[in-house]
Amino acid sequence: MHKDNILKELKAIVPSEIIKIDEPLKKYTYTQTGGKADYYLSPTKNEHVQAIVHYAYTKDIPVTYLGNGSNIIIREGGIRGIVISLLSLDYIDVSDDAIISGSGAAIIDVSRTARDHALTGLEFACGIPGSIGGAVFMNAGAYGGEVKDCIDYALCLNDKGDLITLTNKELELDYRNSIVQQKHLVVLEAAFTLAPGNLEEIQATMDDLTERRETKQPLEYPSCGSVFQRPPGHFAGKLIQDSDLQGHRIGGVEVSKKHAGFMVNVDKGTATDYEDLIHYVQEVVKEKFDVDLHPEVRIIGDHPVD
Repeated sequence: MHKDNILKELKAIVPSEIIKIDEPLKKYTYTQTGGKADYYLSPTKNEHVQAIVHYAYTKDIPVTYLGNGSNIIIREGGIRGIVISLLSLDYIDVSDDAIISGSGAAIIDVSRTARDHALTGLEFACGIPGSIGGAVFMNAGAYGGEVKDCIDYALCLNDKGDLITLTNKELELDYRNSIVQQKHLVVLEAAFTLAPGNLEEIQATMDDLTERRETKQPLEYPSCGSVFQRPPGHFAGKLIQDSDLQGHRIGGVEVSKKHAGFMVNVDKGTATDYEDLIHYVQEVVKEKFDVDLHPEVRIIGDHPVD
């Protein structure tokens, strides 16, 4: 179908102001990499997301979802079809010991909201730079806590545009995994059940975790966060460090000298630089320690055309 026809039909089902054509995606990723999206839509209502997804399904147009772009690498060739940004679904509502949040809300903000209402259980998330949707998608966790510990349910959408509510158990949350990933669903909303706590104790815990994160992680450079999953019986960062790979650079991307589990964009690096460095690190660690490193970061989009 011609681009003009798709644009016309999209404008018939959602407000035209949420639609952008040939939008550079590097504007929306922490790595500051990524080519253009054919159509970039930023809906403000769940109904808009449903309408877009249903339309795309009937027209056989691929759909890709973006949160805040903190744990993703988008290739320079960009993304074909429709890219839906969920960041405008950022409401956070509190009721007694429950918090209901839109997919686009930052999990840091939800953690802070819990603190402000003296609710405990989300302190671990005070430094995770991701959206709620992304956090549920990969069962985000840090410092001994994870989404699995406190989520009640998630309102999801399938590829036909149908709404599905999944309970904690039905989400099948595991280490950096969930049924959301396996079934190619998207999270629109999540609810967390927390416990009443002491405000000063909650704040002290969050202050401690924030200090530990700022001391150990290379927050001064663009990055995609922790690159690799934790291999059984090992720590990815320690394996990379012991392979003498800290500071190793390909193009404008290097293994962080501050934390070997991170790769930072130090000089106009590209997604290709990231991918090449990831593959190189995997090869060296495999050769030296016979351990397979699996990426935690998602790598999507088309390769650039030579």
